[in-house]
Amino acid sequence: MSEEVDRLLQLALDKGALKYGDFTLTSGKKSSYYFDGRILSLDPEGAYLISKSVLPILQQAGVEAVGGPTLGADPIVASIALSSHINETPIPAFIVRKEAKSHGTGKGVEGLLQSGSRVAIIDDTCTTGGSLFQAIEAAEEAGCTVVKVVAILDRREGGGDELRKRGYDFVALIEANSEGKIEVAPGM
Repeated sequence: MSEEVDRLLQLALDKGALKYGDFTLTSGKKSSYYFDGRILSLDPEGAYLISKSVLPILQQAGVEAVGGPTLGADPIVASIALSSHINETPIPAFIVRKEAKSHGTGKGVEGLLQSGSRVAIIDDTCTTGGSLFQAIEAAEEAGCTVVKVVAILDRREGGGDELRKRGYDFVALIEANSEGKIEVAPGM
């Protein structure tokens, strides 16, 4: 897996997924850098590397479905579902909306999520963990057990620690320091 994550890290740098300047993050925090995970997850090679890196983690955890918060997780869960099918180990995907639809079925979770399933929650970035916790709550309200939480990039600003503190098995492929220097996460 290390080879794929090493290449993913290089691709992030080559494609400009890491940007420097003044940014306001989803959490409301200010930052001198921004990781645009969609640059990787919407790139053909990036999507392949993400799914190839994450799929074994999910299989080892016995995951039966994978989902995450829209919009960051959408291409990630789609590429994982496709790769799992190609590998003949299907893991269906689901997407957690920011809020339930006010029309149609009124769902807050899209996809074939079965109550009682062992699921993984994934997102492109973890800062405070807020988006991940929202998706975890939606999956648990749907009757699922969250057995793994994954981020492509952990900004190491407390989100990963809070997930672990609350009993969730959290792992990231890439980590950043406070200046935005990224490196392959330990164990990858």
